[in-house]
Amino acid sequence: MRLRLVPDHTEWDFFKYRTLTFGVSVVAMIASVIIWIVVGLNFGIDFRGGTTIRTQSESAVVVGEYRDAIAPLGLGDVSISEVYDPSFAENHHVAMIRIQAQGDQESVSGETVDQVLAALKGVDPTIRFTQVESVGPKVSGELIQTAILAVCAALAAILFYIWLRFEWQFSVGAVAALFHDVIVTIGIFSLLQIRFDLATIAALLTIIGYSINDTVVIFDRLRENLRKYKTMPLIGVMNLSVNETLSRTLMTSGTTLLALIALLVLGGDVIRGFVFAITWGVIVGTYSSVYVAKNIVLWLGVKRDWTKPSNTGGNQFANIDA
Repeated sequence: MRLRLVPDHTEWDFFKYRTLTFGVSVVAMIASVIIWIVVGLNFGIDFRGGTTIRTQSESAVVVGEYRDAIAPLGLGDVSISEVYDPSFAENHHVAMIRIQAQGDQESVSGETVDQVLAALKGVDPTIRFTQVESVGPKVSGELIQTAILAVCAALAAILFYIWLRFEWQFSVGAVAALFHDVIVTIGIFSLLQIRFDLATIAALLTIIGYSINDTVVIFDRLRENLRKYKTMPLIGVMNLSVNETLSRTLMTSGTTLLALIALLVLGGDVIRGFVFAITWGVIVGTYSSVYVAKNIVLWLGVKRDWTKPSNTGGNQFANIDA
């Protein structure tokens, strides 16, 4: 017997409360923007400026002990991560310590660096600093601009691709869903004051890719069913398409979440923000694929005079669990 997350044939009405679900999405986006403006983001060192210190020691790096030793210095946002390299000798252990800019200073002062070194020597007497680099506010501002451009470029490329492959209504729906995912994710980061850094930008780009993948799968089945059921109302064809791909959607999202939750619980502080963003994005992206993208397509409507033959290539396994 095969394990099935949903029955072989479902007839759930996903658009019964389409006005309510779409309204919730709009409210969530507006609330996220307001929180973003009022509360602001908890920018990490990448966007706020600071100093990066590369350490080397003969003993293994214990991130928790390093963090406990530096905490009494009151330096604010401190990020510590171990560096792995196959070329390192057995007694060659390296860590990267990033400390946010202190006050109006572009970098951490030499006195503060000496205090950090003294604190870490209490944990490991063999530790030494091999490299100290600073990132000023100007560079941080450029990173913010580059991050915004990266997200906007990804959205524009997806808009163009969906427009070419499907119809413009599909393209508008897909990009609206992606905007929803990105804005709501930024809103939750602002609300919970989770550190927002370059890793979070990478997570946002990952969310965009994951969300559009799920949306395109349903769109592809919708296009196929529009050719097959030419007299069925659009809302009926949409419900049919979502039901037919439901098993695939739940299996993909479920297995992805299993891995992400394990990383969220056991991965440690270094990657927690990145993993949380992707975890939240998978949940919101799955929701928006149906209740944002499809609602907009339903509202805009699509032409029904399909003259091309039905092409099911690549879709025959969309409703199979495994």
